Amino acid sequence: MNAAAERNESARPGPRVPLRDHVATSIRRYLGDLNGSGTENLYEIALRELEIPLFAEVMQHCDGNQSRAAAMLGIHRATLRKKLREYGLA
Repeated sequence: MNAAAERNESARPGPRVPLRDHVATSIRRYLGDLNGSGTENLYEIALRELEIPLFAEVMQHCDGNQSRAAAMLGIHRATLRKKLREYGLA
């Protein structure tokens, strides 16, 4: 963990809220914002909206090292490179 991440982690008192709870809250808010309108590609939208900040933050955490980031994410480095290009993060 880099120094900035360690400072952020130590500054957070109390129990850690699971990531899925944050995601569920965001999905509920998004569905509410649809205001009765439907969407046919929610899975694709949700996956993209999760992957973009996930990859950006992990890359920053790993100081741009794609091998370390891919290992942290549990994906192949080539897959990470492809996704970074796809999302305009490379």
